[in-house]
Amino acid sequence: QVQLVESGGGLVQAGGSLRLSCAASGRTFSSYAMGWFRQAPGKEREFVAAISGSGGRTYFADSVKGRFTISRDNAKNTVSLSMNNLKPEDTASYYCAAAYGGSWPPTSRGMDYWGKGTLVTVSS
Repeated sequence: QVQLVESGGGLVQAGGSLRLSCAASGRTFSSYAMGWFRQAPGKEREFVAAISGSGGRTYFADSVKGRFTISRDNAKNTVSLSMNNLKPEDTASYYCAAAYGGSWPPTSRGMDYWGKGTLVTVSS
């Protein structure tokens, strides 16, 4: 069982930056690929970024490539999403998720555990 708790959301102006963090419980954190997904009001949840268990592989949605980075600290059981040059269309609830095994990059259906999300609002 893995519990995930996101933090770091908030209101930011377009062009600004935010850093989201996700704290995970459990002793086998490095066994899980981690992903960030987001869901805007009235839209389906979409993939944002993923990082492999070792941190050696990352993958980003085209919409955030070059603006977002993902990192993890397996000693602290945390994964972070650094978001730069934010745009109003980045406004959404952001969810941290964990996948044990499965395909790469992980998909929403392939995630085994989810956090409750943190809201990011980007004003124009």
